[in-house]
Amino acid sequence: MRKSFLFVLLAVLVLALAACGGGKAAPTQSSGGTNGQAGPIVLNGAGATFPLPVYNEWIQMYKAVQPDVTINYQGIGSGGGQKAIMDGTVDFAGSDSLLSEAQYKKMPDLQMLPMVAGAVVPVYNLPNVKGLVLDGPAMVGIFMGKITKWNDPAIAKLNPGVTLPDQTITVAHRSDGSGTTEIFTSYLAAVDPAWKTQVGVGKAVEWPTDAAGHGVGGKGNPGVAQAVQSTPYSIGYVELAYAKSNAIPMAKLVNAAGNTVEANAETMQDAMAAFANAFDERLTAKIVNAPGKNSWPIMGYTYLIVHMKNYEDCAKAKALVDYIKWALTDKAAAKKAADLGYATLPPAVRDKVFARLHQMECHGQKVWP
Repeated sequence: MRKSFLFVLLAVLVLALAACGGGKAAPTQSSGGTNGQAGPIVLNGAGATFPLPVYNEWIQMYKAVQPDVTINYQGIGSGGGQKAIMDGTVDFAGSDSLLSEAQYKKMPDLQMLPMVAGAVVPVYNLPNVKGLVLDGPAMVGIFMGKITKWNDPAIAKLNPGVTLPDQTITVAHRSDGSGTTEIFTSYLAAVDPAWKTQVGVGKAVEWPTDAAGHGVGGKGNPGVAQAVQSTPYSIGYVELAYAKSNAIPMAKLVNAAGNTVEANAETMQDAMAAFANAFDERLTAKIVNAPGKNSWPIMGYTYLIVHMKNYEDCAKAKALVDYIKWALTDKAAAKKAADLGYATLPPAVRDKVFARLHQMECHGQKVWP
């Protein structure tokens, strides 16, 4: 009888102690597993299509490095990614477009982290025409709807000896909110201020060519690439990786230094170097219309948007940091990015990203001490 009483008393004490420890869950800590992770973890992200090719490759590569972590990323456009992270439906977002002051004010713990840089390139569908050259004024004229024929003198003078067709130019552009559009319209505004006042700069604009009846929209970089491929005598803009993977002809551009350049690793690195010290306190920078001799003029960083304090699951926060560290330091990851047509971060920029990641907290504790 005495033993039974002691057993019941012990059980009551155990339950009481458990109740005292209830309430708010303690921060999740890593406890074994591959690479110190706590077990199977799923990270969900969405946003820009600009980096989608490299993100898809990195996610597959990382599965071999960290099999306990599953990363999902949907290419829904920068605007969609920004909305998703603010709505709390994803763990991270992808964006080539910068957050607004209103967004930072509403959610102060958001942080943009540059991952790679990419070139936005004019792609065209002109039968029997290779090596097309354009400059800033011609680009503005085409997308403003003031240059409507391929054999316009402004284009012909840049392409001596090339037979240009007397055909109407169809302009393909993004139909969704897009960081690629923000980069592209920033370039048009940089070479001609009239673009900024008459059309504007941003994730989405009212395209003058639509009102004129020779514009067509496409969703995401894939949509614009497909629109150009399927529409003779068209021109559009996509991230370099989409032009390369779809074998779409790309125009060369006359840059700010007056030199004709094509988009490649060398001209992208030259543009990044010209703006190496341009990052603001939020770790964002524009690299449009760089003054370098060999700079490609339409460039932009693509960012991950993460929370700096609001992750409830600390194991997920650590898994996200580990993935970002791997993506920015692994040699195979860097090679894959370069092969696809992206420019990897210079060491000084990568160090800025890591310094910011060291500040990330979960339940008051540093995620990466």
